[in-house]
Amino acid sequence: MIATPLIHSLKGDRPFQRMRRGRAGSAGLLSLRWRAQRDRQVRVGIVVSKKVGKAVVRNRVRRRLREALKAILSDAELSDSAKQRGEASFDLLVIARPEAALADYWQLKAALYQALKKARVLA
Repeated sequence: MIATPLIHSLKGDRPFQRMRRGRAGSAGLLSLRWRAQRDRQVRVGIVVSKKVGKAVVRNRVRRRLREALKAILSDAELSDSAKQRGEASFDLLVIARPEAALADYWQLKAALYQALKKARVLA
């Protein structure tokens, strides 16, 4: 287990376009794409479209996913491909599906953990 990585935002169009070539994983409530990088930092983009709901619902889902990701990364063991010299180093794009609007924190956390395992971010 490594120290909890500081999570930065994935900004700009180019990083999001690069994620198309990344590895994928999904669970019932969300899907994700990730790609290893050399900067030794974790950059995360959370996409919650208008199909999920109005602004209040979208922001709630986004906040819950961000907190769930922090909790998972602090507790779980990352795979070797997600680390650079022992530190977490990857870009992650989390895409919420419309069903995520009705899910509570624990359901979102379980779905995120399952998707991270499928995508081989976690060991």
